[in-house]
Amino acid sequence: MEYFVKNRLVRYVLSFVGIGCCASGLSQEMSVPTQLRCDLLLQTDYQSAYGFVVPTEWKVAQSGKHECVRILTQTPSFGWNISSDEPEVMQTAYQILVASTEDGLKENLGDVWDSGKVISAQSSGILYGGKPLAGDRLYFWKVRIWNGNQVESAYSDAAVFLTDKNLQKHATARYPLQKQQEMPVCVRNVKDNTWVADFGKAAFCGQLYLTLSSDSDRDTVVVHTGEANTPEGTVNRKPGGSIRYCRYRLPLRSGTHTYQIQFRHDGGSIKMPSYIGEVVPFRYVELENYGGNAEQALLVRNAVYYPYNEKASYFESSDSILNQVWDLCKYSVKATSFTGQFIDGDRERLPYEGDNYIGQLTAYCVDDEYNLPRYSHEYSITHPTWPTEWIQISVMTAWLDYLYTGDLRSIRYYYEDLKAKCLMDFETENGLIIVSGTDKQKNPQVMAKIHHKRSIEDIVDWPITERDGYVVDNSCKSVINAYYYRDLVLMSNIAEALGYVDDVTFYKKKAAHVKKSFQQVFWDRKNKRYRDSDKTEHASLHANVFSLVFGLVNEKDKASVMEYIRSKGMACSVYVAQFLLEAVYGAEDGNYGLSLMNSTGDRSWYNMIREGSTVSMEAWGNKYKPNQDWNHIWGAAPGNIIMRELIGVKPVLPGWNRFQIKPQLGELEWAKAKVPTIKGAVTVKYSQAGTTFSMEVKIPGNTEAEVILPARKDKNRVSINGKQVKARLKEGKLFLPVLRSGIYQIVLN
Repeated sequence: MEYFVKNRLVRYVLSFVGIGCCASGLSQEMSVPTQLRCDLLLQTDYQSAYGFVVPTEWKVAQSGKHECVRILTQTPSFGWNISSDEPEVMQTAYQILVASTEDGLKENLGDVWDSGKVISAQSSGILYGGKPLAGDRLYFWKVRIWNGNQVESAYSDAAVFLTDKNLQKHATARYPLQKQQEMPVCVRNVKDNTWVADFGKAAFCGQLYLTLSSDSDRDTVVVHTGEANTPEGTVNRKPGGSIRYCRYRLPLRSGTHTYQIQFRHDGGSIKMPSYIGEVVPFRYVELENYGGNAEQALLVRNAVYYPYNEKASYFESSDSILNQVWDLCKYSVKATSFTGQFIDGDRERLPYEGDNYIGQLTAYCVDDEYNLPRYSHEYSITHPTWPTEWIQISVMTAWLDYLYTGDLRSIRYYYEDLKAKCLMDFETENGLIIVSGTDKQKNPQVMAKIHHKRSIEDIVDWPITERDGYVVDNSCKSVINAYYYRDLVLMSNIAEALGYVDDVTFYKKKAAHVKKSFQQVFWDRKNKRYRDSDKTEHASLHANVFSLVFGLVNEKDKASVMEYIRSKGMACSVYVAQFLLEAVYGAEDGNYGLSLMNSTGDRSWYNMIREGSTVSMEAWGNKYKPNQDWNHIWGAAPGNIIMRELIGVKPVLPGWNRFQIKPQLGELEWAKAKVPTIKGAVTVKYSQAGTTFSMEVKIPGNTEAEVILPARKDKNRVSINGKQVKARLKEGKLFLPVLRSGIYQIVLN
């Protein structure tokens, strides 16, 4: 696909050269590149001291007294945005300068690398091609671009990056973890000598500071911290499951003093760095046996997050329940980022690949940061967990990384690992795979390919009570083979991107064979649905959801499969709900998708809010998983489904060179959103009343949008910025002319 994409980009560039005289945006002054990224990071000059953001001081950072960003690889990538409200603003060439000194860069001297004028529309994932970079050195860079009329921009502002002392062939840089001081939103005197502070939302906190007063040295305050409270308003001492609660005795000294609560280490796989210290999650703080006055300013917590851009996204609609669900999921990305990678919650603090997939997609939809998802995915390649599907899902997260960033380095570096993650070594005579309980797991060479030393098992769903009766044994399973098929399809895409022509042919042929065998083994012709395995007639929701979402259902059978899926409701966990929603919106049933996300039943995201959590849960509620925790990123599926499917904005070509706008509002009257992309933000506003659908969209520079709208009966009139346009009608949808940068008012009636 690299050859294909490059040639497509060249054609893409040449097409704009040809129409430059007609496009108003191309005849104007070219926009200066902004939002410069090195190794996908926007703020390579970010520095902190003990987690708190501080002004940039490179000598201090190099001495190790500041936490800072260090570029870890020998060949970093570069990227930028082209911001413009003008129509048709496209890049056709660029020039990057990298200098060893700031003064040299000011003189336009790229003594480390001068790319020269490169004919290309590419504005992300551009690999460094200069002299070998030295370790522990500062480098300065900038870029200028040209449009289709060969009008060049001014150079961008300079950006700077610091290399690590020992540069590697491939490694993903990250920001240091960040502390933010937060005060309660309210403090209440709930009963005599008992105060409760509510911080509004739960967060993982490194320190808690209390400024308290006492008339003697004999007073002792009992401090309670927790994620849950009681109906009386106190901190819940017995919240159940893995919902966090801690108790500390605090002897007071005479007078007014500030005390720090030192949190106890609670285990977990991923350890906190020393500059942060141990953290615990809590929303509420209760001061028991305190006779003084507890004001808001006298209680401060140091919440720990991976740096996060609150303004990168927004969503609001005519449905208040959906808005609350969105807020829950958006905040969940921030709250669960406290280790600098996706984990499964506070109970284990273990990175699971299933959490990575949902966390990755949701993070892409709420923030314009790509390194935490990439690091999480890459870590799991060499630190796999026990479920079969989690091994397989690494191929999916690898493809998403490339699709959203346009940066090939990760899939190139881990290509052999990704091939193994398909689990082709477990293939049987008919081309399908069986993993659980097979003797092949006893082969150390087979297991070493996937970095495993222990056995792996099919999970289907978790907890086991969420499997809708799925028959889990050592048979050939539909869910496992649906994943297998999806991996083969994606491996053909990855091979194409890397230019491995023979592998493209191999994986396409293999995928076609698997699809044929899949239909023969699992399709129930009589009942028109998919069975769980080759040894049962039972047909779970899961067997049909994964078959549909991964493209295994024949067109003529999709209606019957969707009918069966609808009949099952939410008969799955919060994890499989991700794929259920993808399948439903893929089948263009926006009304049903909306009804699942704005449900107020027990098995809903609103129930998480109702039970008291401000972060997505591990399960639908406490009764569905007795040991669940209240800080699990895999419960945040609507955070990406709302943006990708309901709002309908998602990439079509890697690096957002082309993207889709395909709204499925269901019964919503209106919705508006800001969707972050590596090209810049896409903003949309939708409204629908009667037979009229209206939208306003702002498209960033150097990309193009495919706009697909639901047709209104037989006759449809579409106007763009007041001018009627022709739209292609196909299968009940209207395909509008491709739109490029600018602001557009679109009306369909």
